[in-house]
Amino acid sequence: MVVTGHTSGPAPDPSPLREAPPGVAAAGTDAAAAGTDAAPAGSAVGRGSRPVSIRDVAAAAGVSYQTVSRVINGHPSVRESTRELVLATIDNLGFRPNRAARALAGGPVQSVTVLTPNTILYGHRSALQGIEEAARAKGFAVGVRIVESTAPEEVSDAVARAVEPGGALIVIAYDEAGTAALAAVPAQTPMVAMVETPAGAEGSGKPWVWLDDRRAALKATRYLLGLGHRTVHYLAIPSSTHISQRQAGWRSALEEAGSVVPGPVQCGWTPRSAYQAGQALAADPEVTAVLCGNDDLALGLMRAMKEAGRAIPAEVSVVGFDDTPVAEFLTPSLTTVRMDFVELGRASFGLLLALLDPETAVPPAPWPEPELIIRESAGPPHLPRGSAGPARQALDARHSKGASRD
Repeated sequence: MVVTGHTSGPAPDPSPLREAPPGVAAAGTDAAAAGTDAAPAGSAVGRGSRPVSIRDVAAAAGVSYQTVSRVINGHPSVRESTRELVLATIDNLGFRPNRAARALAGGPVQSVTVLTPNTILYGHRSALQGIEEAARAKGFAVGVRIVESTAPEEVSDAVARAVEPGGALIVIAYDEAGTAALAAVPAQTPMVAMVETPAGAEGSGKPWVWLDDRRAALKATRYLLGLGHRTVHYLAIPSSTHISQRQAGWRSALEEAGSVVPGPVQCGWTPRSAYQAGQALAADPEVTAVLCGNDDLALGLMRAMKEAGRAIPAEVSVVGFDDTPVAEFLTPSLTTVRMDFVELGRASFGLLLALLDPETAVPPAPWPEPELIIRESAGPPHLPRGSAGPARQALDARHSKGASRD
C-alpha cells in the first residue's frame, strides 16, 4: 500500500496521451495494451538492468505478445496450459504490468486510492485496514492520499493527485476536510464514499456507505435512561456536519423520554480534550451519566472523574463509542457502542467492485449494524435517599411508579 501526503507542487497532468520518447511505448501501443513497462531499444533484458517488456515475456515463453496480453488481462480464450506457462515466465523474469497503462488501454481497473483526512484515528485507520484487506484479496493495488485542509485550492489539488488514470477512489468523509474532498471528486470518477449517517434521504441512490450513528446513540442513551438516570450529558467529537446524527440520536432519546436536554460539550478527538471538559462535569453532582462521542473521550472523562473522587459507575455512568481494542481492559471496563469500521471498509470496496463491474461482481455484503456492548462502566445512579436535588427526586419518582405497578 502506497501512502502519499499533500504537497505544494502542481498536480500531475491527467492526460493519458502524450508523445513518447524514442524507445518508450505510449498508451495505445502493444506494450500499453497489456499494461507493461516498455524497455529502451538496444538495452539488455534481465533483473537489475531495464524493465522487462511484454515482448521479452512472449519470446521466453514461445508465444505471441498478444497471448501474453490476454493472460495478463484475464481473457478467457487462452488454454490453461498456455496461461500457466506465461504466468510462470512472468514470475521468472520479474515482469511487472503497469496497471494504469492497462486500464487506459481498455483493461479492467485494478487500483484504488483512498482519500482520507487522517490515518491515525480509530475509525479512519480501521476503515483503511478493511479496504486494504478486501482490495488485496482481489489483486488491487491500494494507495493513500491525505487531505488535511478545507481550503478549496488545497482540496482540489489533493483530489487531482488522488484521481489517477485507470484508477478508482474511496473517500473517507468523517469530517469537514473529507466532506470537502468528496464534493470535489469529478463526476466521471469511479468512486465510493464512507460518510457519517446522512440526514433523511440524503444518501439515497449515492455510492455511500455508513454506520447508523443516529440509531446507535439513540440506543445508548435509552440504555442509560433505563438505568434510572434523569438525563444524559454528551461529549461530542468533531463532525462533518453542523449537527451530527450521533448527536441527533442522543437528543432524540432525551426528548422522547421528556428528559432535560443539557447542552452538548464540544471536544476534539483526543482523551485530553475530554479530560479538560470532564473536570467541569465532575464538579457538578447532578451529572450522573455521560455519553461520549468516542472511546478516547471516555478515557479522558474517566480520568477527570477519578481525580475528582467521582466513582464509576457508582456515582457517574460512562458510555463510549467505537469499542476500541483497549475498551474491555480499562478499569472499570468500558460500556460502549461497537462500530465495525473494518467491516465497513470491506463493504465500501465491495460496493466499488459492483460499480466497476456490475455484471460479474458479487453483491456487496450488508453493512454492519452498531452494537451496544455492556460492560462495567454504567449502572443505576446511587444517590442516598432523602438527598436534595432533581436527580434524587426523579429517581425516587421512578421507584414509586415501579412499586405502584407491581
